[in-house]
Amino acid sequence: MTKAATEAPQAPKQGGILGWIERSGNKLPDPVFLFFWLIAVLVLISIAASLAGLSAAHPTEIDESTGSALIITAESLLSADNIKRLWVDMPTTFTHFHPLGYVLVVMLGAGVAERSGLFGTAMRAGVRGAPIFLLTPIVTLVGMLGNLAADAAYVVLIPLAGIIFHAAGRHPIAGIAAAFAGVSGGFSANLVPGQLDALLFGITEAAVETVFGDFTANIAGNWFFIAAMTFVFLPVIWYVTDRIIEPRLGTWNPAFAGNAVSPEQQGEVADGDRPLTEGERKGLRWAGLAVLFVVALWLYFTFGPGTPLIDEEASDEARLNPFYQSLVGGFFILFLLAGWAYGKAAGTIGDHRDLVKMMAGAMEDLAYYLVLAFAAAHFVAMFAWSNLGLILAVNGADFLGSSGLPAWALLAAIICVSALLNIFVGSASAKWALLSPVLVPMLMLLGITPEMATAAYRVGDGATNIITPLMVYFPLILIFCQRWQKDFGLGSLAATMLPYSIGLLIAGLVMTIGWVVLDLPLGPGASVFMEIPTTVTAAPAE
Repeated sequence: MTKAATEAPQAPKQGGILGWIERSGNKLPDPVFLFFWLIAVLVLISIAASLAGLSAAHPTEIDESTGSALIITAESLLSADNIKRLWVDMPTTFTHFHPLGYVLVVMLGAGVAERSGLFGTAMRAGVRGAPIFLLTPIVTLVGMLGNLAADAAYVVLIPLAGIIFHAAGRHPIAGIAAAFAGVSGGFSANLVPGQLDALLFGITEAAVETVFGDFTANIAGNWFFIAAMTFVFLPVIWYVTDRIIEPRLGTWNPAFAGNAVSPEQQGEVADGDRPLTEGERKGLRWAGLAVLFVVALWLYFTFGPGTPLIDEEASDEARLNPFYQSLVGGFFILFLLAGWAYGKAAGTIGDHRDLVKMMAGAMEDLAYYLVLAFAAAHFVAMFAWSNLGLILAVNGADFLGSSGLPAWALLAAIICVSALLNIFVGSASAKWALLSPVLVPMLMLLGITPEMATAAYRVGDGATNIITPLMVYFPLILIFCQRWQKDFGLGSLAATMLPYSIGLLIAGLVMTIGWVVLDLPLGPGASVFMEIPTTVTAAPAE
């Protein structure tokens, strides 16, 4: 056998700016070691910032000894307290990493649904005879609407999009990219208010009350805005996917696939138009009954006696929080039972031992992600311990307050700053909790409503979710891509998602500026402008 015959095939190199980004990014260390190097750099920066006395006034906490805002200073990560925290809390830091539980729980069920053949059969049935070009807007729209399911959309829809595109004969990574852009880039876009609205407006309400006293937030205060955002973002993601990303990726080659793609799965494209067998059709019927059972069960839990998934004592905007929080477990049960029902009917599952093997196989696929999550969890935690994220957020907000920009320009600047900070602080609620106590009162004193401040923040927060490796689900998306192309690196993912990020940011800026200039209502009873408050609660005298 010749040397050429034994060499592994290599994906064709890309040209242009995206090709340069991809090649440069792929020269970075493995993501696990990249996070370790970032931790080392962060330690050095924290030492320098601590020695320089870098500080900021905390936007929400008061120093009881002075009655003024608590001064937060940069903390060295080599301080005695932080060294103790690193080693003593290491298991907690890892196991409390936010997306870890979501990923493990949902993938236990999704692994059964996939290995039993449910996903492949259902996707083949769904796309058989359908126009292939409509897959992109469908996947994108479902991704944006999937925000109602909170973080579950990341671990359910995005890998499924790859399978959908694969079964339709399109490049699976293009499907993953479109779904990722819809779920994460369009994180705030939706047709109805949901959990994110309750979360962000709860923070907005607290920010107003720190300065102006009693204030009741309107959870539907961004309803019209986020609904319009859905229809603005949809064609942007559709265009970028079909006109930029998929032509750049070319035709998917099974030879480039990772080990997770079996020969049977590699042949699914050729089988995309194959009629379903009687066993497959029976399996889909049984799986459909299982899905209806789980949906009915969750409706009973929500509206039945005792309403366990409704907090009757909470405020109106928070009453459904238990329901939203239960959806991860709901997806686990749904996929587990549907996959089991399909497998029993189609003959791909014999007994409970096959079911357990499929669940164990799903965990084997996540082995690398667990290692990566360990490194990422410690970097995110140590960044918080250093106080650098809070200091950067507060100082950036103060700069906007002294800029003297008109309303539309100021809100555009807030979008850009939010997008930039999103690269360093991934959590939407954490960033808004840091920024809102400064930005919301500041904008109210300029005659801009809290609802408009929240809307502008949401536009910036989503645009850069899809290009920062610090976004907690970014490593998982990389693993999904490597299933289909084993050499798909960090630079490959960044280069793929960058056009989406630019397009969404520009579209969001144009939409926000137009909304402010036209003074359109943001939601029921919510507008862009307000009368400037005339009284401010003074801080206690020293």
